[in-house]
Parts: sequence; C-alpha cells; structure tokens
Amino acid sequence: MTAARLTAPRLTSRRAGPLKGTVRTPGDKSISHRALILGALASGVTEIEGLLEGDDVKRTAAAMAAFGAGLERLGEGRWRVTGRGGFAEPDDVVDCGNAGTGVRLIMGAAAGFDLAATFTGDASLRGRPMNRVLKPLGEMGATWVCRAGGRLPLTLKGGNLRRIAYTLPEPSAQVKSAVLLAGLSASDGAEVIEPEATRDHTERMLRGFGAEVQVREAGAGRHIVLPGGQRLTGTSIRVPGDPSSAAFLLVAALIVPGSEVTVQGMLLNPSRIGLLDTLGEMGAELSVTNVREEGGEAVGDVTARHSELEGVEVPPDRAPSMIDEYPILAVAAAFASGKTVMRGIGEMRVKESDRIALMAAGLTACGIGVEEEPATLTVIGAKRGNHLVAGGAGVTTHGDHRIAMSHLILGLAAEEPVTVDEPGMIATSFPGFVDLMRSLGAEIAEERPAAA
Repeated sequence: MTAARLTAPRLTSRRAGPLKGTVRTPGDKSISHRALILGALASGVTEIEGLLEGDDVKRTAAAMAAFGAGLERLGEGRWRVTGRGGFAEPDDVVDCGNAGTGVRLIMGAAAGFDLAATFTGDASLRGRPMNRVLKPLGEMGATWVCRAGGRLPLTLKGGNLRRIAYTLPEPSAQVKSAVLLAGLSASDGAEVIEPEATRDHTERMLRGFGAEVQVREAGAGRHIVLPGGQRLTGTSIRVPGDPSSAAFLLVAALIVPGSEVTVQGMLLNPSRIGLLDTLGEMGAELSVTNVREEGGEAVGDVTARHSELEGVEVPPDRAPSMIDEYPILAVAAAFASGKTVMRGIGEMRVKESDRIALMAAGLTACGIGVEEEPATLTVIGAKRGNHLVAGGAGVTTHGDHRIAMSHLILGLAAEEPVTVDEPGMIATSFPGFVDLMRSLGAEIAEERPAAA
C-alpha cells in the first residue's frame, strides 16, 4: 500500500445530540442521467433545473458533449442542453468514471447511430459486466469488441438497428432503458416485456420529450412499446429530490434519539419508494405531506422521527423499488428488535462493489450479528439484546459511496465512533453529504492518519 493511500483522509462519525431540521436532497441521479441523454438526443433546447451535480452525472454530461450536444451550466443545478437530433461520433474515448447507469444508457442511445464509440471507466466500472445490456443491443444489430466478460474498455459500433421484443431475464431499469433508447433509432421501434415492474423514469420522460410510449399488462408481464419513426423535441425538466439520497437522512432521524428531520421535494414515484414501505412495516414514524406533481413525477415532503423499530422480512419482489437502499436499510435493521431478512437482493453483488459482503463485514465489525447468503442478507438487531450497536470499527468501503454513507449514519447512534475510508467517492451520488448532515446536528469529522 502506498504512503498516499495510508495518509488519505477518512471520515469518522460519532454520537452527538438529536438531528433536527428541514432540508432538500440533491436531484435524483436516475432522472438526472436521463434528462441529459434525452436532451442530447432531442432536437432543440432542453432546460434542466435541480440536476444532480455529482461525479457520475457530470460524466454523463461530458459524454453528451462528446457525442455532439451543446451543454451550458447556468447556475447551481441549472443546465441547458442543445440537442442535434442524434449522436455524432466522438473524437476520443468516452470515460464514464464510476457511472454504471450512465454508461449502460449511453450505449443504448449510441447504438442507434452509424458511429463507433469507445467507452471506459474507473477500476470499479471496468470490473462490472455489461453483458446484460449488450445482449439485447446485439440482437438489434449492434456490434462491439471488449474485454472478457463484457467488460470495459469497449468499442461499440451502431446503426441500422432492427426492432426487438425483449423479455428482461431479471428486473433491470437500466437494460429496459437501453433497449428503449436504442429503439428510438431502430426500424419499427422496440418492445420490452417486464415480468416484474422496474422504475419507469425513462417511459415518463420519453413522453415529456414528445414520444409515444404504450404500456399495457398482458400475459405474465408488463409490455412497454415504443413505436418506430419518432423524434424527440427539447423540453423543460425539474429534477425531484433523490429518494436514495434522502434515505440516509430519514434513517439517521429514525435511529438517533430525539431526532426529527424533514426532506422536502422528494421523488415519490411508486417504483422508487420500497424503503418507505419497509420502514413503515418496521414501525417507523414517517409522514408524507405536500404531495404534488412536478415534470410528470409525484413529489412530496417526508418527515422522519426517532422510532422504536422491529425487524421484518422484506419480500423479494420489493427489491427493484429499493435496490440501492438495502445498505442503509441494514443500518436501520441493526438498531431494531429481532431479525430483518432481506431476500432476492443478488443484484447488490454486482453494484459498485459486492454490497452484501461489504455490509456484512462492516456490521460485523460494529458488533452486529449478520447472516449472509448469495442473495439474502439477515441482520440481527441489537435492540432486543438491551444494548446499543457497539460501533468502534474502521470500515473498508472499496470506494463504494453507499457503503461509506451507510456506516457513517450508523456511527451517529453507535456507542463508539465509526470510521470509513475513501470518503471522496460519496460525491458520486451525494455531493455536500457531510455538510448537510452537519447542518442537522451530526458530528462527522475528517481525519488524516499519520504516515507510517
């Protein structure tokens, strides 16, 4: 290990007073990616407010510029995208950093045009397989060369796509979206069949850009049909608050005694609020007010108050609506009474890291009983043992922002402080996380270990 790695800053959280306040989280990451991509594919100007300005979304913005769109940052979260009605061939390699959603959706969009584009990313993204997106794109007529296992770097050759009716082998909004974006340029469009519903931001946003999208229930699934020959027109988009980011604040309020936190303008899309349903079943005191519609999406203000939580069994069919929230749910479960069993979450093993393994390791180091299976994580809450979560651990995050934030939240209510390494990755999804938590009363400090 290098001296630089040994002396890299770390973050430590510890118990302090109750958390109090009303805040707004950054814009939703999934919607931010899509707003930039569809704006670049459209003809004319798209004005975006509330764009998440995390590292992942900035990579997508840079990629859209590389494919020929005009981009201007007008102010905090305010961007203008001038689309040319399609993609041009980029002059250089497109580096998507750590943005898994970004690269998969961009490859789908790029596949529809007569161009060759080479994609790469950071070490984490280069290690994540792209086969599940490449399979339907290949059936539509795209070709590529890449590393073994469908891994980046990857050069994609697009153009002359044919229609596909593709049944998702596992729930994935990324795969669905890639097929629909490719279908914009395919002869006769595209159809995706979902045996299990996934988040529907792409369908909603396509309509906002003037496309016709048909959705119907038939047989054993949900059919999303995009008729061919359509063109997108620039529009205005307001990005709602990201529920995956809000989850950290809400769980922090639930586990820190005396806390009450309100998150304003949070996305309430039914395909994204599985965590609220689960926390409610655990006995969380949550209230949702000021529900309204912005840009075709339901939003509202969500308040969480300190609560006595009970362990539950989370049904596997809820996973698509909260797959990014299982790490912070595991933290809530650590402070509950009894077991919380999370099944059907194998997808967590192929995120930025193996999140099942890392959460199991971190919770174990903090004194919590954990049972790990290939697609299941069971957390044995400390409450029934009549003691607090011990904490006191240094947690290895492998550069995963959600692992880092989850353990920092845990440290706010544990007996001993919790330290996480590589905190810089938090900016991929939640820039300003530490300052926002401090504004609510959290004690989170940066520490730099002495050089060996």
